[in-house]
Amino acid sequence: MFTPELVLVFEVAMGATLLSGLATALWLWRQTDLRPLAGFVTVMGLWCLGHLLSPYSSLLALPLLLANPFMPNTFLHFALGYLTTTPARKQQLLRLSYGTSTFIFLCSLLGGASIQPWPPFSGFIHLHPLGWLNLGWTVFLGICAHGVLLKAWGEQKSTVRRSILAIFMVGGWGLLLASSFVFPSLGIDYFPYSMLALPSYVLLLVFAVLRYRMLEVNLWASRILIALGLALVAGVLSALAASLGFTRSGLLLWIYSLLTLGASALLYPMLSRWVRQLIYPGARLDEQLLGRWRDQLGTTSDWQGLMQGAEALLQEDLGLAISVSQRSATGPHIHCYRQGPMWQAEVMGGQELLPAQHLQVEVFASLLASACDNLERTLALAEEEKRRLDQQHLVELGELSAAMAHELRNPLNIIAMASARTEEKTRRHIQDQLSRADRLIQDLLSYGGNVTVDKQAVTLLALVQSLPQAAGVELKVPQALVLSADPHRLTQVLVNLLENARAFAQHICLEAEGNRVFIHNDGPPVPAELADKLFRPFVSKRPGGSGLGLAIVQRIMKAHGGSVRLRTDLGWPTTFELEFPL
Repeated sequence: MFTPELVLVFEVAMGATLLSGLATALWLWRQTDLRPLAGFVTVMGLWCLGHLLSPYSSLLALPLLLANPFMPNTFLHFALGYLTTTPARKQQLLRLSYGTSTFIFLCSLLGGASIQPWPPFSGFIHLHPLGWLNLGWTVFLGICAHGVLLKAWGEQKSTVRRSILAIFMVGGWGLLLASSFVFPSLGIDYFPYSMLALPSYVLLLVFAVLRYRMLEVNLWASRILIALGLALVAGVLSALAASLGFTRSGLLLWIYSLLTLGASALLYPMLSRWVRQLIYPGARLDEQLLGRWRDQLGTTSDWQGLMQGAEALLQEDLGLAISVSQRSATGPHIHCYRQGPMWQAEVMGGQELLPAQHLQVEVFASLLASACDNLERTLALAEEEKRRLDQQHLVELGELSAAMAHELRNPLNIIAMASARTEEKTRRHIQDQLSRADRLIQDLLSYGGNVTVDKQAVTLLALVQSLPQAAGVELKVPQALVLSADPHRLTQVLVNLLENARAFAQHICLEAEGNRVFIHNDGPPVPAELADKLFRPFVSKRPGGSGLGLAIVQRIMKAHGGSVRLRTDLGWPTTFELEFPL
């Protein structure tokens, strides 16, 4: 027998379907390819609204109920997205189906149905001939939509096929639930119990579509199943408590509450594991595996090693060939990037992954982000320690250089005075070597001393033209170009680089642009084995040089807050680029 309570439950189910449908539609609308699905759940929600309005206003309820055909039509629209058919062919089919649905809908408004009492409902839809035409077209479109899904299942592969199969099954479930609304029209005196489960249809449909695309959908499904399981436990205990008379005593009611909480606490871990296996079948994320990932990712000492190690772990432990890099790429990959003070590791292009694999990769990515943070801090500490040791080394070198300069200049002065009485050829040879020794002492003092800069506005062209070393050098320097630099230190830098270039090249060009200065030369290219360590002391020496010139240049540029580097990509065999801070 029908009861008023069942009518209330029916109205709650219709209201829940309406609200969940509209909320889901707003969420789905943000993704262009899911907008037809958003339209489907919207029409379903409005159809449920028609049932809610039936006892109160047939004028408002009938158009909503007779909009039946637009439900399978939007579902067909969505299903066509899985086909490999040309867009033009799809548009042709959609125009035909939507046009026919609109025509049948308008015709069915002309007496296709009426709202009549159906106890205990004070108003429920009863179909007339045009209404049956409306329903027939609706069923036909539903069959077509499922046929399209079957065809798409044959065309697609991997995860997409699984998603299509899930959508197909959920679509059949929805058809079964909604079909009982025709009972009054067929004279069947049986309550439409199946319609009470319509809210589940919206949730299951969204889950079937998105579980392979969005991990949070699976997380929500897990939470809902756990909540339903705990609610079932509480319901069973409530029924048992009522049969035993627990509600008659405050003490017994308190004991029942404790039992319910205890049972929920005991069952929660088991229920959680069961739900996890249901949503993520085959997922393995135990403490041993997570510990292995943390240990392996924490042993790397550079960025390239971290990325390559992460790829190797994914291949070894999960059997997944997923690239890991600090740049976005195509296909499934983990993109590591810094966002604010923290590192992020985001799984990109993972639509082909199963939910279990997606979960594993997401957890791995979170550990990788932590490893990136730790590596950055480790490298920063190592760099700070290196700077400290370099500074300490330079202080010691400066003290040693000053002592050596003092000790060496006295005997050199004696040699210079003694050579004054030798013949001219011998004297000139001795003087050349004494000058070379003096330059070496000066370079040692410059490299080992504390480099300070007093920045001023320096007109570069005028400074370069005042240097004897610039004679014969091709100048491409704007006349008005001004740099913020120490003129004495900048002179040291240019003299060192020009003298270095003159020792190896015939043609030298000094070019400037903005805050960058280029010294080009046509000499032999720097050997590849020297390129990475060119600015270290005594690595490369020009004839008669000390081997400290480029090292001094680098120290001076760092003191300015700028940099110096070797370039071979500017059309010259060798170019030194000076970059000053803006």
